[in-house]
Order: sequence, then structure tokens, then C-alpha cells
Amino acid sequence: MNPRAGEPLFSSLAGEQQCLETGVSRNEEYQPTEGDAFGTPHGHVPPPLELVGLKFSWSPTRLYRRVELLDPDAPVAHYWPEFAANGKADIPVSYLLSHGAGLPSFPPESGIALNEMLDWNRCVTALAEMKPLWTPGTAFRYHQFTYGYLVGEVIRRISGKTVGRFFAEEVAGPLNLDLWIGLPEHEEHRVAPVFSSAPLDPVSAAMGQFLNMRETHAAEIPSLNGIGNARSLAKMYAAIIGEVDGVRLLSRDTVERARKPQTDGLPEVEPGPYPLRFALGYELSCTGSPLLGTGSFGHAGAGGRLGFVHPESGIAVGYVCNNMLWDYTRGPDDRWLPWSKALREVAGL
Repeated sequence: MNPRAGEPLFSSLAGEQQCLETGVSRNEEYQPTEGDAFGTPHGHVPPPLELVGLKFSWSPTRLYRRVELLDPDAPVAHYWPEFAANGKADIPVSYLLSHGAGLPSFPPESGIALNEMLDWNRCVTALAEMKPLWTPGTAFRYHQFTYGYLVGEVIRRISGKTVGRFFAEEVAGPLNLDLWIGLPEHEEHRVAPVFSSAPLDPVSAAMGQFLNMRETHAAEIPSLNGIGNARSLAKMYAAIIGEVDGVRLLSRDTVERARKPQTDGLPEVEPGPYPLRFALGYELSCTGSPLLGTGSFGHAGAGGRLGFVHPESGIAVGYVCNNMLWDYTRGPDDRWLPWSKALREVAGL
């Protein structure tokens, strides 16, 4: 494979039970193809959509661009006054973005379980009132279920818009992406339901059922229920490092700030065998999620979804699947290995 500069590469596999799709954009100038990633000519049936579920900075991306709106070093309480409760007045936004705020789960007394996660106000109120589980900034832990509410509420307080509306107007709309935080009902028929071909424990099975509900698809939970396709993921990441369709999301200086390591040298609370690394809103290359090596930033998502960009090579990647097989505590997903190897060969990495 030896694509010319600016030529996107797409591969996909669709079957009766599972959908896999990989979208890749090469270099900073992204050029759309004549069909979608499943080879369907424009004007025909659009490709399936899949739960993306990534915690990469969909929405902070655009706020980063507007430096006057968001200062990562400012206290969260500057934008969200109620957050100051229980000793959190001085926690900076950067701690939210890098999973160091000490709020990785909802407090037990809140009574928040899966169905309650559809109630935005209840969730952000519980987090605003919560006492951190450790001294913020001294350690980190993956804020799997709370990240989207914490960052999303900051976005809402600054912009006056829900996180789904903000993303649609500031990112997805200008780039013409098939990506949503809060899926419109008229797109529901395109969604490929999630499942797992591996045995599931009761908690994981309940999560799968929750993720397949229309109510969940319609909700705006940026760390849990983003829905789209790999082509759009790759296009969005390409727009972070270069102009795409007249849109560039981040300046070069902001990219460097956003991908600067924040957790290197900090202890990870309850670490697994594959230590995690975070920047400001993005995951960095690590043994469990190597991306394209040093310099890469993005995020892996539940079950094996993946989106990232490698500025040095100009490669942006989106990978989605609906078979929930990947467990980040067990290292890289086997499904990533063939195409990531091919990408390294193409890029000479």
C-alpha cells in the first residue's frame, strides 16, 4: 500500500451478526471519496451506525479552539459554582480532563444506576455534591462513567448549550459527520445493536441491554453513548491536526498542549496490568492501547472502538465494532493488530 498524500483509506467488513469498520485519513488534507466506507454510492442506503462510546474530546476540542472560553488551569467552580462543594473549589478543569479529580464513580447514596444515568441533572448534581475519593491531582483513575457528565457540564455552563447540541453545531455539522451525542430518531434504523460473542457476567449483560435502548441512544452522555461510523471518526481526528472541508478544529499550539502528558509519574488508583496514560481529554499511547506510538493521542472505547491521530505521520484513524470483545485490562484488542500493522508499514513507523 502506498497511498498518495491526502488519499483516505477505508476498509470494512459487515456480516449478519457483526459490523466492523475502519476509516483512515492520510496527511492533513483530507479528501472525501465518492462513496461511504461500505462502498455504497452517495444517494443510496447509508451505512450502519455503531455505538462509538469513546471518551476522546469531542466537545472540549472546540472549546480548546476558543481559548477565551475555556482555561484548563481555571477552577471548575469558576464555570460551575456548585462544583465547589465538599472541598472541590480549587480543582482545575485539567484534572477533569485527565481523570485526576477523584470522582470516578457516583456516590452510593445517590442511588444512580444504569437507568438513572439518563437523567443529566441528577447525575451532575450528585457529582457536584460529592467529596473526592482521593486528593485531586495526586493520583488518577479512569473516570469511566462520570467523565462525560463532568466535562459535559462545564461545556453546558460555558456555552449555554447541551453537550449534544454543542457538538452538533460546532464539530459534526461543520464537518458533515455521521456522529451524534444524542441520536435523532430518524437515524435510529441505521444503528447496529451491540452484542458479545463471549460469555458475559450479569453486569456486562445489563450494560449491553442498556446500550441498545432507544432511550439511551437519544440521551446525551458524551462518555457513553456517542453513535457514528469510522469514516466520521477519522475525519474528525484529521480536522484536529489539519484543515478538512475548510474546517480546522485546533491550532498547532493547542494540539501540543492537548496531547501533553498529565498522568505520567502519578500513581494510578487500582492499576491493572496495562497502565493507562492521559493528556488533556485524550488517551496517550500505552501498552494496552498503543495507537501508532509516541505522539499519538485519541481514545479507545468500550468493547474495542478506537479513534486517534498521529500528527507526525498525518494519519487519523477511526475503528468501530458492535461485538463487545475488548477488555482494556487484557491488552490490545486482537482486531486492531492487522490494520495497525499495515498502517505502520504505510507510514514507515
